[in-house]
This record gives sequence, structure tokens and C-alpha cells, in this order.
Amino acid sequence: MMFLFAFVILLNVLNVKSVPGLSLTNYCEDYLVGGCTSIIEVYAGRLSSPILFGPFLPPQLDQCVSDNPTYSPANLGAKLFGEMLASTNIKASIQFKKSGECVELCRKTYDPKDSLPGGTYTKLLQGIRQSYNRYWVSDNIPVIACKRTLGGKVCERSFPLGCYKTDSQIEPTQCKAQLSSAQEATPYLFNHFIFNITYTAASPSKYNLIAVQVTPLSIGHDVKDLKCPNNRPLALPEKIIAPLTIVYTYSVHFSEVRDAPLSSRWSYLISEAPHESIQWVSIINSVLVVFFLTILVAIVLVRTLRRDFLRYDRLESEPNETQEEFGWKLVHGDVFRAPRYPMLFAVLIGSGVQMALMSVITLFFACFGILSPIHRGAFATCAIAVFVCLGASAGYTSARLYKFFGGLRWKTNILMTGLFCPGLVMSVFLVINLVLISLNSSAAVSFTAILSILAMWLLVSLPLCFFGAFFGFRQQVIRVPTRTNQIPRQVPPQACYTRILPAMLLTGLLPFGCIFVQLFFIFNSIWGQQLFFMFGFLFLVFVFFLACIVEITILTCYFQLCAENYRWWWRSFLSGGSTAIYVLGYAVHYYLFKTQYKGFISGFLYLTCTTLVSGLFFIMLGSVGFLSCFIFTRKIYRVVKVD
Repeated sequence: MMFLFAFVILLNVLNVKSVPGLSLTNYCEDYLVGGCTSIIEVYAGRLSSPILFGPFLPPQLDQCVSDNPTYSPANLGAKLFGEMLASTNIKASIQFKKSGECVELCRKTYDPKDSLPGGTYTKLLQGIRQSYNRYWVSDNIPVIACKRTLGGKVCERSFPLGCYKTDSQIEPTQCKAQLSSAQEATPYLFNHFIFNITYTAASPSKYNLIAVQVTPLSIGHDVKDLKCPNNRPLALPEKIIAPLTIVYTYSVHFSEVRDAPLSSRWSYLISEAPHESIQWVSIINSVLVVFFLTILVAIVLVRTLRRDFLRYDRLESEPNETQEEFGWKLVHGDVFRAPRYPMLFAVLIGSGVQMALMSVITLFFACFGILSPIHRGAFATCAIAVFVCLGASAGYTSARLYKFFGGLRWKTNILMTGLFCPGLVMSVFLVINLVLISLNSSAAVSFTAILSILAMWLLVSLPLCFFGAFFGFRQQVIRVPTRTNQIPRQVPPQACYTRILPAMLLTGLLPFGCIFVQLFFIFNSIWGQQLFFMFGFLFLVFVFFLACIVEITILTCYFQLCAENYRWWWRSFLSGGSTAIYVLGYAVHYYLFKTQYKGFISGFLYLTCTTLVSGLFFIMLGSVGFLSCFIFTRKIYRVVKVD
């Protein structure tokens, strides 16, 4: 009964529209004739800033929305990232194939009290000064703003709320084009919108939208005689002495494109995405790194290990009993000795396996276009759902390892596996959410969404973890080819390169070289408000990256055993996860040199999020590194004969 209830929760939470193009709207000139509509709906998304962390909903900055705005249905991922869409006043105004000029959208009147701290007018001015951008959506495609530049046509899926020219801020493209003669330290508001809507015929009487382009203008309207455009921009005063009325207007034009493929609806997004040639450079870079490591591993496995095997066999065949063992065979009686903190080790490995499988499965779906970024929150929702459903893998892996270590507190092991890593993530998430609530940001997650996450965790993932652990503890103990001595041998002094910190820094560098190009695009999509489409390239790079982790960890494990250091358990985990240290360092570099974030709160939220993700990345890669090293160690000790 509990699983049935949890399954119903999952179905309600997901609500993912996956495949682009299946949710097209048919338009016609007559309202609702033959399954089509004549009303073009425009929705206003969140307003976000490249300077401050924390988006806002349009009503929070007093934008033109309906008197009782309705929000489009959102899946869990969209709710977690605050990607809500509110209906605007344009919704009931744009009629298909009916052009209009200088149509009034709405009026906003401000009194002197509104310019006081906390007033609606003050918030509007702050939004302009802090470079907040509008995100609009129509017919499930973003409304784009395009401008001609020296490099060609540049299209963006957002446009600024207004302009505020200073020496310390980067001026948006729209401000350079429309307000080139703007005065410094003066806020200008974009209050007129020119829509150019392109459509194509789906049938003799039905049409589909191809693109919705907007050109924002700042116009100081005469409230009694609206004329668009005029040459006087709308400069907003810092303080209001008398009531001030701001009129928002729009113009709309239609143009037909014959025989246009529906895929062209997103062609500008693909052109905005990372260039394909750069992605191929990333692929080639990853292949070269993996090829280089493969050669090193082949030298170790084919030449060095074979030489070791022959030497050990020759020693065993010689009658001289005084011949002593050396190298990695010397530690055969301690190599499978349980590590320190076996409970924590088993828990981390189980959670890492769960995250690794989740990453592979989610990226596999995404590379086939199933999780298009066009559908807000689909990727995050799928990742959460897959992670929850893989709770059994974490329980099974952790239980088998803990049983191998001879652990007796199996109940504690199961609970820690199901609660430790998810609980850590949930705790940090709640802290971030409290900060966003204090900022009154739309990115703050609602109480119902938090309950949905808790239900998925406690009613689905945790029971599945128990289920997997049950089968894990029922399995036989993992067999190893050697017996463990009663008394542990002393580890000899280690060379510098085999010590933990130098080894971590060295082993993490090469795998980082596989992914640093992709990291730039991933960070741009998360923090730079760009869309990421190249999931096929990302999946290939991720596979090469995991292969690189496996190979580099096997090398470090072999060198450590040759140095007669049998404490390889935690070392393999730390070496495998060390790439996450470089990822965190890159995140700090990106914050300092690529973003425009200012203030303590923005820095705190950015670094908290990236540190959390880097920590989870560390656990995932550490688990991959340990499992590869564990398999390698069992293989080599199975070949040689030991007493």
C-alpha cells in the first residue's frame, strides 16, 4: 500500500513533457474553430539578474500581469529552480494575423509613498539598477530579442527590464542599441514592445508559430495621446513628488514563412548553444587524454604485471627457501584488511554508486532528446526521479561491502545509507531556501514542493534502500583470493608521490582535463542563463571521463601496492574523487572572472551550491575509483600463488 501511494506521488510530481514538438498549438483566424485558437498567449517568466542571485516573479517588480495571474503547471524541477510562468495582460490582446500599433497593455500609477523604501516604485528602480531581465514564453517557445551587431545577428531569450548606465556594469545589447545616448546613473524603463510573429501553414486553415521576436523600446508616452514610437525615452526620477503614470504598450506584426520545418522553432536556440566545432574539440581532447591513460595502463597491465607474474612464478619454482617476497605480493596478507571507519566507507560507496547510475541514465535519456531544455525543469525532474528509484542500488552495494568488512550493525548501515547523503543535501537545501525566503525571491521552494521531495525520499528511496540492503545481506560474503593475517604489517616509509595529498592532486588533474571544456558550457547554462542542447556530446565526454577515472585510479592503486602500502581502500576513494577538487576550484574561478555577482549573499549562495555539488561529485567519482581498484586488486592476487 505504501509503494502504491508513493507511486501516485511520483506520477503527480513528474508531469514532464519530454519530446519537443508534441505540444504545438494550432492557430486560426476564427476563435476555436476546428480545434484551433485565435488567441496568442504570452506568459511572463521570472526576472533574473546577472548581478544578484535570486530571481523574482513579475508581480514583485510591478510588471504587467493579469489582475489575477494564473501560473502555468510546473513539474518538480521547474519548482525547484523557480521557473514559474505568469499570464500577462497581452494574453487576451494578441489576435492571430491581426496586426496592431501602439496598443495599450496596462497602466501603472505611483504615488509619492511608493518611492519610499520598500515601495513598488522603489522596487522597480532597484530592478533596473540591478540589471534584471524579462523572460517571456509564447506557445512553449521563448520570446527572443534580436539585434544586428558587427558579428551578425545576435538573439537572446531574455531582454532587460530597463537600462542603468554606469562604468562598473556591463551594458546590455538592447541598451546599447536603443539608448546609446542615455545619461549615466539614470534609470530608463522599457515600456513598449514590438512583436514580430512568424508562422507557417500546417493546413489550409491552421497555422503554427515559428518564432516570436520582441524589440523593447523606452518611450515617454503622453498618457492622453499614445504615439509609438517617439524620440523621447522614459527616464524615471529617483523620487516622486506628484503621481506618476507609466503606460505599457505594444505593437504586433505577422509574417508567414512557407514550408518551414517545425524544428526551426528552436533553430535560434541551437545557434545560441555552444558551437559544434568547440564540442568536437572537447570530444577529441577527452579521447586523447583517455588514449594516453590507456597506454599507461596497458604498459602496467601487459608489461609490468606480466613481468611480475613471471618473476613470482620463478621464485616459487626455485627450491631456495630463503628467497623473500617483494613488491605488491608482499602485502597479500593485508591487502584485503578492512579499512578504518568501515561503516562510513560502505555508506559513501553505496551513495556514490546510486549517483553514478543516476548520472549515466539521465544523460542517456537526455542525449536522445527526451529531456529537452525547452521543457522547463524536465532534466532536473528526471534526475530526481531516477535517483529516488535507484535507492535499492545504494542499499545493496553498501550492505555487501559492510558484510565483507565483518560489520554487525546492519540496521545502522541501512539507515545511514538511506539517510546520510540525502539528509546532508536536504539540510543544505533548506538553508539555501531560508536565505531565498528572506530575500522574498521566487526561487524559494514552496512548502508543498518540499513535502513532495520528502515524500519521494522517505516513502520511495528509503524503502527501496531497505529492499536492496535485504538482498545484499542475504548474499554470500565477497570472496577474495587471499587470507588476511591476524597481525597487520607495518607500512614502510612512503615516497612523496605516493602520499595522500600529492597523489590526489596528481590523479585529479588528468580527468579534469577531459571535462574542463564541458564545464564552461555547463556553468554558462546554470549561472549564465544559457540553454544547453549538446547532451549527446556531454554523454560521450562523461563516458570517456569515467574511463579516465577508472584508469588513473588503477594506476595509483598499483603503485601504492608496489610501495607495500596496503591501505588502499580510502586512498582509491580519495584519488577517484579528487577531480571534484579541481571542479570546485574552477567554480571559484568562474565566480571571480566570469560572473558579475556582487554582495555577500550572492557569493554565499553561489559557493554553497557549487560546494555541495562538488561534494556529491567527489562521492560519485570516489565510488567509481574504488570499485575499479577493488576489481583490479582481486584480479592480480588471484593470478599469483600465495601461502
